[in-house]
Amino acid sequence: MPDPHPQQPPHGSASRPSPAASSPAAPGTGAASGGRSAPKAATAADARAALQAIPAACRWRALGGWLLWALVIIGLDQLSKAWVSGSLGYAERIHLLPVFDLTLLFNTGAAFSFLAEGGGAQRWLFTGIALVAAILIMRWLYTHTGQRLLCLALASILGGAVGNATDRLAHGHVVDFLLFYWRDWYFPAFNVADIAITCGAILLILDEILRGRRARHPQP
Repeated sequence: MPDPHPQQPPHGSASRPSPAASSPAAPGTGAASGGRSAPKAATAADARAALQAIPAACRWRALGGWLLWALVIIGLDQLSKAWVSGSLGYAERIHLLPVFDLTLLFNTGAAFSFLAEGGGAQRWLFTGIALVAAILIMRWLYTHTGQRLLCLALASILGGAVGNATDRLAHGHVVDFLLFYWRDWYFPAFNVADIAITCGAILLILDEILRGRRARHPQP
């Protein structure tokens, strides 16, 4: 005989769908929803809008401050070269540390004696490059006044480039006087302007790394 009391399924186990299955997915939570790209785009747009919102007077004031920093570098560079040129004869060396001497050398090439054997044409080549770079850097400083690390890097490069270009225009060569060495190995002699250019390049790389990190991890 059939069972007069057939077993009923547990209450709600088959008659109602699962809340997780029936509820729609929240917008922006799926992998294909693009939820992660939106903050990046918003961050870049906000940065551009913030830069455009800076009044022109503030831009010129900030540009003047960065140009003052570049002038400080140029002044230190030219004063140090003048002192060394008046105190030492060519190729004379003053021993200060087991790995460091002060000397007086003339470089007709770029930083760290790059292209020093160019035959004289490099004087005008590097002077022209420095002039074009100075114009571009000043424009960049004006349009990116809100980015302090970037502007510090650019102003340092500007000061170093103009410092060495001044030497080329005045003497036809750049005065180098900082000489590091180890036993029979010598690093190319350099000067204050070369230090400023190198530090500026390092700061540019650091700024790009930090910018990429902020883009990957935008603040809420």
